[in-house]
Amino acid sequence: MTTETSAEIADPSLAREAEPLVQRLVNDRAASELAAQDPTLWGPEAESEASIRLSWTTLHETSRGLVAEIDALRAELYEEGLTRVVLAGMGGSSLAPEVITATAGTALVVLDTTDPAQVRDALEGELERTVVVVSSKSGTTVETDSHRRIFERAFSEEGIDPARRMIVVTDPDSPLQTTGEESGYRKVFTADPNVGGRYSALSAFGLVPAGLAGADVAGLLDDAESVFPSVSADDESNPAIRLAAALSAAHRSGAEKVVLADSGSGIVGFADWVEQLIAESTGKSGIGLLPVPVENVEAPGFATAGGDATPVAIGPAAGAAAVGTHGSLGGLMLLWEFATALAGRLLGINPFDQPDVEAAKQAARGLLDGPAGGPVATPTAVDGDIEIHAAGEWLSPGVGTVAEALRALINAAPANGYLAVQAYLDRLDDASISVLRPELARRSGLQTTFGWGPRFLHSTGQYHKGGHQNGVFLQVTGAVDEDMEVPGRPYTLSGLQRAQALGDGQVLAQRNRPVLRLHLTDRTTGLVELVKAVQDLRTAS
Repeated sequence: MTTETSAEIADPSLAREAEPLVQRLVNDRAASELAAQDPTLWGPEAESEASIRLSWTTLHETSRGLVAEIDALRAELYEEGLTRVVLAGMGGSSLAPEVITATAGTALVVLDTTDPAQVRDALEGELERTVVVVSSKSGTTVETDSHRRIFERAFSEEGIDPARRMIVVTDPDSPLQTTGEESGYRKVFTADPNVGGRYSALSAFGLVPAGLAGADVAGLLDDAESVFPSVSADDESNPAIRLAAALSAAHRSGAEKVVLADSGSGIVGFADWVEQLIAESTGKSGIGLLPVPVENVEAPGFATAGGDATPVAIGPAAGAAAVGTHGSLGGLMLLWEFATALAGRLLGINPFDQPDVEAAKQAARGLLDGPAGGPVATPTAVDGDIEIHAAGEWLSPGVGTVAEALRALINAAPANGYLAVQAYLDRLDDASISVLRPELARRSGLQTTFGWGPRFLHSTGQYHKGGHQNGVFLQVTGAVDEDMEVPGRPYTLSGLQRAQALGDGQVLAQRNRPVLRLHLTDRTTGLVELVKAVQDLRTAS
């Protein structure tokens, strides 16, 4: 049964501030023009990009033909005993399938990491019943290409024909399509090229891996189709218009952060998907909305949100929520996509480009030319099993402990700034590090985000360089016990992981943002020491 999709502005003051923007969007017929794929909505400078990025508005119709293809392939695979699906993809190629399958309760192994231990864990599953979906819009994503090469070798070593186990999702005419076809991969799906990655949830990128894993993708499209009339209507009751107006009005008042918490939606991990949508779409030209996913409506940052943040519930407007968005998964995806594009119009930015993403990739590629992913770095100090690395003048020379370095990083944040925790670790075995987000938020008084590297580079990385320049950054890297070669490439996974961390840190430092890197020389004891150091910080008043 389809759940009615809605956006409720629960804060009366915000509702009043949003009302003129609601009327502006209605009078401009912005919602219906968006549904009609009008590329002029965001101004002349955005028109060229928007003209090739708006096919997502009708995916609930145009993706229907995929369902039968997916169902047929899934039945074929199951007939052969191939019931374990591994998805190699980053950003928009992994976030949507992950939330779709997690909500449906179907198993999907998501590989969006360069950590050797996590990749090895995926390899040590039952290869005899495994198929790999290699998903990349550009067809050149370095992480995904590395996973493809590693799995090809693993299948071959087990006497399995790799081509029969590889399924591709990519844009037409990409290098990955060529590779898939020339290698005789089992199936190559090409997606609509006029859909950007972060708007691709209802395209082949979202539907193929989720459907092969057993999720009801036809139902997902049904839910989106049922919502389309309301989000495309030029009416002040349109939930996408109301959500866009609320977020934009809050931004005008200084609330450039959007704190996201689930309030009983029944959807698993939605904030992780919408994080990329908001950050990459709005975080540019020195403005934008920073999404801050948190644990629940009682979490630090949500329950304690100040004037720089808008608490938004995924589900009913519970607790401190200023806004609540409620509905089925397919309906909420379309609601947030429409609202984000409309917010881009109100903010005066192009919601379909990502001008600052390439800088970190270029820096990482440069470091890969050297040994081990970059030059050996001398730590500023060593505290137990943690090396302290910092560049620039924000850290005083006398700092010798992790707690002192963390306090210095927090103090370096400007008024109404934010703290971004970036963990280049194994998000399965090192999952305990996620406790740092609420602990640091509580003790710093700053809005605090948490991202796994390198996947956050495909999500919030654009905002960090292009959005409001008031962030401070905590990178956590760790020693690797057993590395893994990438077949046909001159680097290992740990080298790639290190280059990505150092490269992103370089780009942030070039923008005069404080970056603290804590390297765990022993991951197990280092994590314990790091959590203890955070707990030793005084709680912000």
